[in-house]
Amino acid sequence: MSEHPLIEDHGLIGDLQTAALVSTEGTIDWFCSPRFDSPSIFGALLGSDNGGHWTIVPQAPTYATKQLYYPDTCVLLTRFLTEQGVGSVVDFMPPASPRNPTSKHRLVRMLRCTRGEISFDIEIAPRFDYARQPHEVTSHRGGWHFAGRDTNMTVHVVDAVDGECASGRRIHSGDVCMTVGLRAGMTRGLVLETFADGPPRIVPPAECERLLEDTIAFWHNWLARSRYTGRWRETVNRSAMTLKLMTYAPSGAMVAAPTTSLPEQVGGERNWDYRYTWVRDASLSLHALLGLGFTEEAVAFTEWLGDRVQEYTGPGERPLKVMYRVDGSSDLAEQTLDHWEGYRSSAPVRVGNGAADQLQLDIFGSALECLHFADQQGLPTTCRIWQALINTVDWVCENWDRPEAGIWETRGGDKDFTYGRLMSWIAMDRAIRMATRSGRPAEVQRWTRERDAVYWQILGRGWSPGRAAFTQDLGSDVLDSALLRMPAVGFIPPQDPRWLSTLDAIKKDLVSDGLVYRYDPAASPDGLLGSEGTFSACTFWYVEALARAGHLSEGRLVFEKMLTYANHLGLYSEEIGLTGEQLGNFPQALTHLALVTAALSLDAHLDAATPGFPPTSPVPVLYGQPMAGVDGGPLVTLSTSSPSGHVTRR
Repeated sequence: MSEHPLIEDHGLIGDLQTAALVSTEGTIDWFCSPRFDSPSIFGALLGSDNGGHWTIVPQAPTYATKQLYYPDTCVLLTRFLTEQGVGSVVDFMPPASPRNPTSKHRLVRMLRCTRGEISFDIEIAPRFDYARQPHEVTSHRGGWHFAGRDTNMTVHVVDAVDGECASGRRIHSGDVCMTVGLRAGMTRGLVLETFADGPPRIVPPAECERLLEDTIAFWHNWLARSRYTGRWRETVNRSAMTLKLMTYAPSGAMVAAPTTSLPEQVGGERNWDYRYTWVRDASLSLHALLGLGFTEEAVAFTEWLGDRVQEYTGPGERPLKVMYRVDGSSDLAEQTLDHWEGYRSSAPVRVGNGAADQLQLDIFGSALECLHFADQQGLPTTCRIWQALINTVDWVCENWDRPEAGIWETRGGDKDFTYGRLMSWIAMDRAIRMATRSGRPAEVQRWTRERDAVYWQILGRGWSPGRAAFTQDLGSDVLDSALLRMPAVGFIPPQDPRWLSTLDAIKKDLVSDGLVYRYDPAASPDGLLGSEGTFSACTFWYVEALARAGHLSEGRLVFEKMLTYANHLGLYSEEIGLTGEQLGNFPQALTHLALVTAALSLDAHLDAATPGFPPTSPVPVLYGQPMAGVDGGPLVTLSTSSPSGHVTRR
């Protein structure tokens, strides 16, 4: 590959254990296996010359491409329009086991001709272990077998028995090249399978069609569980499916993104590995999943988080890591891949994440908010989890008044971040509510005393009279858009004068044509060189803040404008650059979670402001308050007829 396609010029496919990026040019340039956080097989997105790729391109001097998802699925269709004919590549991964981790994954690439004639040039060039392990390839009648030290993969040919479509099959320097010629109505293709049980074989086109039909049916059946009927149904559904693609089914953990080291500034060093599960995404995840009606996913994630909470055994260690691997392990030592130049020369390329061991106080509030909300909705808090929560909240009581790295994981030294204090307040407040509502044993008086101390510290030192706003860290004048969540979590009423003044200050300093920056690195150095784009999740938080403050027209306009920054498939990366390009890891779960909660909240506020208009959103997503079902009861109940405690929706 000679150059990197734009970040936004990709679609995502996956099988609920790993995922691949497919460019609008028909190239798979990112694929890790057997999990999201495993070493790459194709990595040309970060190493154009030696990263590995799988290209399928028309044999034509000029052509146009169009890319879309099959409706309400994660099956990707890339169309090629040439003067001689029209062809397409249908890319999908049949869902893997929802319960058991597996090293066996299939990636199907179906080639079709719908008009005239078209020939595709194909090159399969894997580079195992981030291009650090060599491999050998052997040719068979039915395809090829690639063998490395720790990885092997098989590519099966989809063809008729006589194999009249393929020509020029050859192996060159460990890569496979071939040409497939098609006439109108013909279907051929290739199936990649990791750790296959047998040698390559010729797969009949009819078998591929059945796999396609089954995969389409899976996504249709899954999406049918959604309860969302609001104003932005197609957009919300695409975000929901994207979040499902980024959820590791065996554990229920959602990765922040399926990629690493896509830059926040092209040519800069703000490049991080996001293929892990952040605790801070917990409360947003649960509110979004339950708000849409996906209770099984909500239960699975809550159980995963509960397991992490129970790992804390008391004095001598810190409860919770900032992030974990999808299996719950926490070995995230950061290293750089110096043999890759990075996306458009944005080095370094990192694997692992050194922020995992930082002190970030906000994660405790996110975890407690998640478990408190789950408890409200009828998902049980076991005795073991409650004991672990007691120990965790006791730790927060003793440590909330400490400098920390903050939500943005700065590497320029710890500070007394206001958002960390805010979420420490949440941790203690939600624990108090859980204890008093259910009569659980706890040092409620101590927790209340410390919670109130945090409250008064934020109102005192977290408020800048000069800026007339709550600020990024205590005693400073720097603004931070993370504080847009203050009314959302119930710390301050959304129309309190102090909050309205803060909202005005953020709008003046951090908002550009509706897009929101996290903070100003020039005013608050974060230990890194360069700048960054606007942060998409913060823009959606801004929408919610405007809606709660009563600025519905403005909030809706900002939301609608933000939707125009999605790529052609409705996907978002982490940030938006100055010319509207997508920056950072792609797609990003936090952005899509924030989109869903913003849509739910905006729907609810717009409905409430329209007399006689029936609600379109099943519930308003209001943090810190009960999220009732459509009949006023909990969103989910636990079936008493099932010995396994199967979760059913109301």
